[in-house]
Amino acid sequence: MNLRNIISQAVLSLAFIASAPAAGKTPDIHKVFHVRLPDEKKPFPEPLAAGEQPGFKFRGTKGWAWTPDQYLAEIPWLVKFKMNFLMNCYSSMFDLEHHPNWLGDLQANRWWEDFPEAKKKAYENIVRECRKKGLQFRFSMNPNLSSARMVNDGSPESVELLYKHYAWMQSLGVKWFNVSLDDIRQGINASTQAKSVNEIFHRLRAQDPAAQMIISPTFGSGDGTGEKQKPYLEDLARELDKDVYMFWTGEAVVGAVTRHGAETFRGICGHRLFLWDNYPVNDNHPAMHLGPVVDRDADLGEVIDGYMSNPHCKQNQINRIPLATCADYSYNPRAYDPARSIGQAILHLGASPAQCEALRDLVETYPGML
Repeated sequence: MNLRNIISQAVLSLAFIASAPAAGKTPDIHKVFHVRLPDEKKPFPEPLAAGEQPGFKFRGTKGWAWTPDQYLAEIPWLVKFKMNFLMNCYSSMFDLEHHPNWLGDLQANRWWEDFPEAKKKAYENIVRECRKKGLQFRFSMNPNLSSARMVNDGSPESVELLYKHYAWMQSLGVKWFNVSLDDIRQGINASTQAKSVNEIFHRLRAQDPAAQMIISPTFGSGDGTGEKQKPYLEDLARELDKDVYMFWTGEAVVGAVTRHGAETFRGICGHRLFLWDNYPVNDNHPAMHLGPVVDRDADLGEVIDGYMSNPHCKQNQINRIPLATCADYSYNPRAYDPARSIGQAILHLGASPAQCEALRDLVETYPGML
């Protein structure tokens, strides 16, 4: 990040603090963001009341073009935060070693080829580490992004070539799979997408009745009523296997997520949902979003089965601060308090009072999407 951006964000942070409301009034966290470090480190995420279940049954994160070492580094923190799954970023399966600037590079995603042995061994190790720590590893690919070929593009072997990667992961004991079809500009046909996903899913189920599939639809944001979105989702609702889950990013790509929006989207798409929460993701831009996750309805878990945070790209270590608040929210959403959560997240991540104070200053300087 360049000096101008640093100064700009610092000035904004000072402006937030300077505009604090009078004593006794609760500040609007969107206008005034100030972190108060708690006096005491408490259990985190916020414990559930006796007899309560977590707000979301499935809670986890994905990577963002992460390297195998980054995935391995985050596994202990997911366990600490009571999350229960880790999904690879589909772009991690691209040839990042030779195409680091992969977006739009049609040679970056050669999904029809076998993965290099070194990459396979690295991800086999990640699967083993997840299993040791009690996490589900979930395998994801996006065949139609930054690719010269499409699945179901008229060549009868296309699904077979994609399926081999899922079969490899299933042979390692993986039970959860994702076919991502978001962010694409080609192959946007709900019927052909459904047929490809169904074929892979049915093959996986034939080998393991416990296999699960999630699709990331091309039109996965909004409430489902948009001009292009609704007919697309209605086709998926009709043709996609009813056991397939669907990712949804909320009423917008980023922003507030409401129960009403989730109910509307689910009613149109006809499938069980996971929230693909685009926070604190920076999409590899020179920015950090370190404040707590906000504006998620407390009862979303009554409509949505799973919660997945989308993280920073290169900054996986500092990502642990906002990720902790996502874990806190998804575990106990009815008791979630962003001001409490960010303070406890810092205490649980800092190794000393001086570190906690430094992290507090950093979070206040880069509050994120608040």
